[in-house]
Amino acid sequence: MLNWNYPSAGGPAARYKEDNVLSPEPQAAQDAGRGVAVMATKSQPTSDQLLARVLSSLDDDKAEDVVQIDLRGKTAIGDHMVIASGRSTRQVASMAEKLADRLKQDYGLLCKVEGKDTGDWVLIDTGDIIIHLFRPEVREFYQLEKMWLPAGTSPAQSEN
Repeated sequence: MLNWNYPSAGGPAARYKEDNVLSPEPQAAQDAGRGVAVMATKSQPTSDQLLARVLSSLDDDKAEDVVQIDLRGKTAIGDHMVIASGRSTRQVASMAEKLADRLKQDYGLLCKVEGKDTGDWVLIDTGDIIIHLFRPEVREFYQLEKMWLPAGTSPAQSEN
């Protein structure tokens, strides 16, 4: 008879534990079964490193009119905001999906994504960075840059 509380090496209980631990490391399932705290093996990026990866991903996917806004000291919602446009709903949704996948693959970071199904305005929240991806018409309608950029600054001046 199997004892499901104490997994044997390679037994069904070990497989059950391994399948229910969200970690790329096989040892994490055994550690979790013993009640050992499991640390993520990938180091957490700084907000500036994360920003660089976000901008690189958007550049790879041909995002247009990319604007980055430094939010440090202005709000607690994040350190940076990135606003970009895609030419179509398909491109916007694809950019969002690829960005979330790249951040997960590179840093083990799970992002919250809203609006990907419609592709008009997709919001991606990484914790430190808020990314807004728009179709051009929707972006023009909401004009988020005007809300967050300092007075007298144009979106072109905030790009790097």
